[in-house]
Amino acid sequence: MTNSLESTDAQVVDLPLEDAGTRQKKPTHETASAPDRPVSPSPVVGGSVIGVFRRIVPLLLAFLIGAIVGLYFQPPGLQAFFRLTGLEPGGGTDTPIAQAIDTVREQSEVSVVSEGDVVALGRIIPRDDIVTLALPFGAGDARIQELRARPGDTVSQGEVVAVLDNLSTLESAVASARVSLEVQNAALNQARVSIAASREEARAELERAEATAREAQSALTRTRGLFDRGVTTSSVLEEADTRAAQTARDVERARVTLSRFAGDIEDQVDVALARANVRAAEAEVTRAERDVDRASVRAPIAGTVLDVNVSIGERPGSDGILDLGNTDVMTVEAEVYQTLIGRVAIGDPVTVFADAFEQELTGTVTAIGLEIGRQSITSDDPAANTDARVVDVLVTLDDESTAAARRYTNLEVLVRIDAGRQE
Repeated sequence: MTNSLESTDAQVVDLPLEDAGTRQKKPTHETASAPDRPVSPSPVVGGSVIGVFRRIVPLLLAFLIGAIVGLYFQPPGLQAFFRLTGLEPGGGTDTPIAQAIDTVREQSEVSVVSEGDVVALGRIIPRDDIVTLALPFGAGDARIQELRARPGDTVSQGEVVAVLDNLSTLESAVASARVSLEVQNAALNQARVSIAASREEARAELERAEATAREAQSALTRTRGLFDRGVTTSSVLEEADTRAAQTARDVERARVTLSRFAGDIEDQVDVALARANVRAAEAEVTRAERDVDRASVRAPIAGTVLDVNVSIGERPGSDGILDLGNTDVMTVEAEVYQTLIGRVAIGDPVTVFADAFEQELTGTVTAIGLEIGRQSITSDDPAANTDARVVDVLVTLDDESTAAARRYTNLEVLVRIDAGRQE
């Protein structure tokens, strides 16, 4: 009995624990009865720790291997357990490991879903995209005076959808230009009448000069006969000769004057100048009338008004006046990773997913971009990748899907392209 107590006391002394006074000390006589002799360290504690460690390590390794196999390979037994309990791998996290196609919402999650299939983020747009109507060129500081279209209205090509407040000023310029044209037309008519009158006057002057010249020539002939008979003097003969020469020069002058008006009246210089002034006035009227069009905003295409960006009295800014789109055919602009674009071909069937729709939309790939660019469709997560390199792929929706998507322009959707399986 004494030997057993001595061994126990030796083990208690070797433990590296501090006595907090919660245990009663053994009687003094028992402690004192033990002789003072050296106590050797007991190997029991170290051996027990090593043994426990050797038993735990294999269990941890087995647990880790089982977790990896269960989460990534999911044997049938584990799948049955998930179905029975309603749990899912990765449950309780933001991104479950077994993630369904309809839960993918970020560009960083887009990938190849199955053999040949490609998933990408996209947005719904009308055919030929959205047209934003801005102020006409040269409208300056004009403001909106009248809006003739509202969101949802269908407009035809060339229809006036807005009127600016500079309309009255431009209309006044047209009236002034038209008055100036009338003045120039009057000047043209005046030139024509003046030319005609001058021509008749020159013709009459020529006839008078010719008559005077004939009379002077006759007088010269009579005077020369009288001079030959000695009836008149040489001075009278010289005077008659001078008058005949003068009247002959008057005839030549009259002929030159009349030659200025030869030909058609429209070929006269004054008439041509007046006619040119008329053409300049007509051009001014045309310019003024075209300027009036700057006060009207017309629809460049037939389509539906998607949104109006200004109110009456405001000056349109960078957002333009209104957004217009042809919603008769709706499309989806998908951004496919550059590493996956090689799988996509024109004619591939496409399925479109969005929470706004009760059912999936369908369509086909109708165009593939020719340029690699930066993605423009990203999630709200500030940590998301915003510098991915993508290619735009245009998907044209069928008639039924177009009817469902017509009211959701710019809606972000998820696109699955069945690459390599053209219909």
